[in-house]
Amino acid sequence: MTRTPVMADRPLPEGCEMIVPTEQVAQAIGQELPKPTEIIGIPEPSIARTGKIDCYHGIPAGKGLTDAILVIGVSTFADDASAAQRIAESTESERRDGAVVTDVEVGKQRGTLLSTPVEHILIGSLGKSTFVVRAKAGLLPDDKLPAVMSGFAVQSMTQQIS
Repeated sequence: MTRTPVMADRPLPEGCEMIVPTEQVAQAIGQELPKPTEIIGIPEPSIARTGKIDCYHGIPAGKGLTDAILVIGVSTFADDASAAQRIAESTESERRDGAVVTDVEVGKQRGTLLSTPVEHILIGSLGKSTFVVRAKAGLLPDDKLPAVMSGFAVQSMTQQIS
């Protein structure tokens, strides 16, 4: 019997290894990575966000969070509508700033790939949860990028059993 991961509206993960394990990230992008920098966000009532965790992978020595080559994050919201609204607002904001917007498959769901000259962002929602995968431009060849980012998004929304 083969088990297939299924995306789910999940509780906020307890750490980056419960979102996408570092070893899996390194294998997918073809480079060794140290443990990611983990940032736990606080609830933001103005947008109905109840929690957030972002995992910053591949920060060059002596650099900051914005220099990470890859960021994978999960947020939780008070309700499904608030999560979907956050994704719609983020998509529209990036579109106004010039991003190319593409609808992509994320497992059996749909996500939005936002591409700019400096980064690619895959976002989407499932129930009260949202996912984001940000990759610096040039991290992977353009023909491989959507599938790898989608794989990270699926994994981020698949509850791990420790």
